[in-house]
Amino acid sequence: MAEPVRASLGEMWITCQVCRSELFRERGIRLNSTGMEFMKLAWADATATGLICWKCGYVHLFVNREIRLHRAED
Repeated sequence: MAEPVRASLGEMWITCQVCRSELFRERGIRLNSTGMEFMKLAWADATATGLICWKCGYVHLFVNREIRLHRAED
């Protein structure tokens, strides 16, 4: 199982929109489009960073490349 991480965007720490937790599991997510699928070019679609809340499981998507992941401290 992946280790929990904290995430920031600039100087601001990201918290879950549902439960306000600060711990997430990170996952890359492909943003498929119908046109690219039709032309067999889905591999070229954009990707997003998915932050899955460690507590409630809500998935947050970020396409901003400025997002930073930090090891969660005990």
